[in-house]
Amino acid sequence: RAARLDVTERQVVTNLITAIDNNEMIKPSIWIDPISGDDYYLSAQYFEKNINSMEALRDIPVARRVDPSSVYNSSFLPSEIGPSAGEGHEQSVLLRDVATITHAAYPSEADHYNIQRVVDVMVSPRTSDLGGTLDAVRREVSKLAPPRNIKVYYRGSVELMEKTFASFKSGFILAVIVVYLVGVAQGRSWLDPFIFLFSVPMGLIGVAWMLWATNTTVNIESMMGVIVMIGIVISNAILLIDFANARREQGMPLRQSAVEAARIRMRPILMTALATIAGLLPVAMKLESGSAASAPLALTVIGGLSVSTVITLFLVPAVWELFYSWKRPATAPATE
Repeated sequence: RAARLDVTERQVVTNLITAIDNNEMIKPSIWIDPISGDDYYLSAQYFEKNINSMEALRDIPVARRVDPSSVYNSSFLPSEIGPSAGEGHEQSVLLRDVATITHAAYPSEADHYNIQRVVDVMVSPRTSDLGGTLDAVRREVSKLAPPRNIKVYYRGSVELMEKTFASFKSGFILAVIVVYLVGVAQGRSWLDPFIFLFSVPMGLIGVAWMLWATNTTVNIESMMGVIVMIGIVISNAILLIDFANARREQGMPLRQSAVEAARIRMRPILMTALATIAGLLPVAMKLESGSAASAPLALTVIGGLSVSTVITLFLVPAVWELFYSWKRPATAPATE
């Protein structure tokens, strides 16, 4: 039918899309304001109220009717194409002239991801707790029985979050291993680095307490705060152990060496912790504009240092004395 009326499929599709949507993506027209120089897209579109039935859809013009007798003259040279008899709608090729329209059910969009056919279900969380939202969605999806060969994937922000958390977990383990190996190389001892790692769980207790007290989620910022906190608490433990070893090498008993290390090194440890907490307190309280994004990091460091600084002053010297009492070094006096 279209071939007899000298109408191409492109003409039909273009005019149909323009009628039911607009021509901005097909053939946009740009008008430049001669005064301001601003450019504007000019789009043609039918009023939605005018296409309110199947008959109105069939009456959409998709091409201009051509009089075949006027296409070629007697010398077989192209001449101007003139309209057929009639005016207005009678000059147009209507959609009913080249197509048959029936009711059918089809998806409005055909989405693909990595070439695979997918159906996207968008979820907009009400809160900033992306992990809680993911858990809730997974619980609801687990109640469904998907058809055969249908798989469920979670993409978007949750995919990035899970990859980031996995990277931070690997980074946390790597950081502990590196700290231990550096301690072994610097202190020439396998025992001392193992002792000052006992301060890390104490800091994690403070982190968990602070996040729970402030109703803060575990996110990228808070995990970065854990890394910062680990570095500070381990440096404090190193101060204690180094000082205790120095006193022990001078012939001081184990118990007295541990007590002296905690008493004398308490001042620099407290100064470091209090200075860090005071510097991060405005960020944690969200006093400055834009500080809300870094508040989890500040809260994590403050909570970890608040607990680990106090407990480390008692725990690390006690653990140090315990391990070295088992070791019974030859340089220790017999009164130990």
